[in-house]
Amino acid sequence: MKQENIRNFCIIAHVDHGKSTLADRFLEITRTIDKRKMVSQTLDSMDLEREKGITIKLKAVRMAYSLNNEDYQLNLIDTPGHVDFSYEVSRSLAACEGAILVVDVTQGIQAQTVSNVYKALEANLAIIPVLNKIDIDPQASEGLSKELVQTFGFNENDILRVSAKTGEGVEELLKQTILRIPSPKGSDKATLRALVFDSFYHEYLGVVAVIKIEEGKLESALIHKREKIKFLATKAESIPEEIGFFIPARKATETLNTGEVGYVATGLKDIHAVRVGDTIAPEKSNVVPLPGYKEVKPFVFISIYPIENDKFTQLREALEKLSLSDAALAYEPENNSALGFGFRCGFLGLLHGEIVQERLEREYGLELISTTPTVEYKVVLTGGETLYIRDPSTMPERSRIQTLEEPWIKLNIVSPSEYVGNILNLCNDRRGVLIKMDYPSEKKVVFEYELPLAELVYNFFDDLKSTSAGYASLDYEFSSYKPVNAVKMDILVHNQIVEPLSHIVLSSKAEDVGRNLLKKLKEIIPRQQFKVSLQAAVGGKIIAREDIPALRKNVLAKMSGGHRERKDKLLEEQKKGKARLKKFGKVEIPQEAFRQILQS
Repeated sequence: MKQENIRNFCIIAHVDHGKSTLADRFLEITRTIDKRKMVSQTLDSMDLEREKGITIKLKAVRMAYSLNNEDYQLNLIDTPGHVDFSYEVSRSLAACEGAILVVDVTQGIQAQTVSNVYKALEANLAIIPVLNKIDIDPQASEGLSKELVQTFGFNENDILRVSAKTGEGVEELLKQTILRIPSPKGSDKATLRALVFDSFYHEYLGVVAVIKIEEGKLESALIHKREKIKFLATKAESIPEEIGFFIPARKATETLNTGEVGYVATGLKDIHAVRVGDTIAPEKSNVVPLPGYKEVKPFVFISIYPIENDKFTQLREALEKLSLSDAALAYEPENNSALGFGFRCGFLGLLHGEIVQERLEREYGLELISTTPTVEYKVVLTGGETLYIRDPSTMPERSRIQTLEEPWIKLNIVSPSEYVGNILNLCNDRRGVLIKMDYPSEKKVVFEYELPLAELVYNFFDDLKSTSAGYASLDYEFSSYKPVNAVKMDILVHNQIVEPLSHIVLSSKAEDVGRNLLKKLKEIIPRQQFKVSLQAAVGGKIIAREDIPALRKNVLAKMSGGHRERKDKLLEEQKKGKARLKKFGKVEIPQEAFRQILQS
């Protein structure tokens, strides 16, 4: 295939605007997949993606199409639309020269629409704006096209109208993709340099790197001659087992030329040897690495433990394999007395954490328990040392802390204008600072806020949907660390600190949070033979207390008579026994109780 006839492009949009359905129509029109074998959301191969109706993993597929008696190779990358998977989008953009921006005419411009346009512009991609679902409301497209022109500066004549469901206008979009998106640059005479933009693990082929050939070519002769390739960042070397491309199943080929997207099966069994954003080159070459991706930084931290402690090794192996296909997942081992051995995992958001946990349970047969989500705090000690705290149990004593800072995010919210008051109240309650508010049209408003990340973690998205009847959408990115008046709140059960229940909370809210938590604990912890005290403490000061009454045994039940003195003697012995139990007894909190309190 001639290099000038190659087109690499991705589809970007807000969640549920029709990306995957449009990809289905492309596969049909190009006859990449037989129509009889087509299923809805063909590229969404995971059960979770189909169940939730969202794309979680980027997918690459090669299509062939003829226009004006010329054959073209179209490499499509389908991308996720939810904010938690924006890192997948940035990786897709790095392997493309153009992007199709899909906007649902029934929903209009949403938060991820804005975010994705700016990402594509930063990557210098050619953007084709498309209004989808015109079969539902043809009239809405006129007003929306003007909104796109006003918001992003597109030329109104360049905006295409399609229905991905019925196929209307899709073939014209495919032709415009060839005409408007440039072919890849790079010399096929140069030394091989290939960008790794995704990877996964195959039981027989080892680590499989999904790549774009930026310069030179990758030939199967390497395999026949047993010549090695190297990964410039990790210094790993391997003899490729297979090269090929996706249709969307793997298909082996003899050569991958400059500009083409495909894969190389490295044969490596060490999953840490291949890193997303790395550069592949011949073993004996001395080339400069391609610009990689910025290091992804997790926003939300959740501890994950296997319910059966002997499954810890299995959990480690599952996380290793999952992290290969999910470059945004970070994890490190930890243990505590209540839950045993597990991992402290970093995610890009709550949905990302939920998806990873579900994948671990489904794909690897694990039963897991997860802790309350937390964020990373920055602590400057009195000695000048800086620490980053992801777990309340590692928080230093207050006397050693000079300053405590929490992460803030820049938050963009797009909403119908009738919900302006509700959203302003919600953000004010969550310590948000309004930066600006724009009206791209009479019926739509765009907010830009600064907000503490901790407030976003605690059900902000659900509250936003409730206050806007489900119409508002949001997008966010890390802004900076700012000082916060927060404290570590310990939970004591029978005078013993229970580390898994420790929280970092605002000083002003510590008492309320402590009381609510103790009320839940009182309902969950089984009663003992002695009275059990539940306490919330900040720096040694008790701020809330609940008591679980003793389980009383009627020692007089078997007495059918006798003197009063005999009864009093038995009761006195029982009283002494309970006092002794209270002094020396220990409260074993069952793991089921931890599961209930952490999930609530």
